[in-house]
Amino acid sequence: MANGPRTQDFIPIKEIRDGIVVLQDGSLRAILLASAINIALKSEDEQQAVIMQFQGFLNSLDFPVQIAVGSRRYDIKPYLMTLEQRIGQQTEELLRLQTREYIEFIRWFTDSVNIMSKRFYVVVPYSGAAFTAQQSTSSIFKDLLSTKKKSFQEETQRFEEQRSQLEQRVAIVKGGLSRFGVRSEQLNTQQAIEVFYNMFNPGEGHRNIPELNT
Repeated sequence: MANGPRTQDFIPIKEIRDGIVVLQDGSLRAILLASAINIALKSEDEQQAVIMQFQGFLNSLDFPVQIAVGSRRYDIKPYLMTLEQRIGQQTEELLRLQTREYIEFIRWFTDSVNIMSKRFYVVVPYSGAAFTAQQSTSSIFKDLLSTKKKSFQEETQRFEEQRSQLEQRVAIVKGGLSRFGVRSEQLNTQQAIEVFYNMFNPGEGHRNIPELNT
């Protein structure tokens, strides 16, 4: 009996190396976690300035980027656990009672209202050309017919060359975002894994969604 498709067959990710997402087709992706701007709190002139700066940032790029928003219900359990620990540390009976009442209020409030946490990501791609324009047709067919796999050293060299190009793009994006007040940091390997885990497992609890360093 033929085996059915595996879960991995539906995920386009080959590996995550040094914070870089390597897709099945060999192209690379860097993921930036970006801060948010509450534009509604700004004056009309400030809002217009931010919009124009964002437009200028997009027009300055000669490569595509993807902006994604992750939205999930806020996990209040760690905060409640901290409050429970404080109850045991308090010596005043009145303070213990007030803390207990506050915990019950927070539980009631979060059950009544969906408090959502949002993360904003900018995905920066790099796809190395399959072959250069100088390659001859015969060399292309020769590569296609060859069954010899590239050595580990060749694969590593190719990855480092493409990562260098990707890092240049990342620097451009980070600089462009900072011009209108958006801070951004590139996710490391563990953080990227956690983001994808949450994406492909929406029914489960949070797994250490990263925060921007202050």
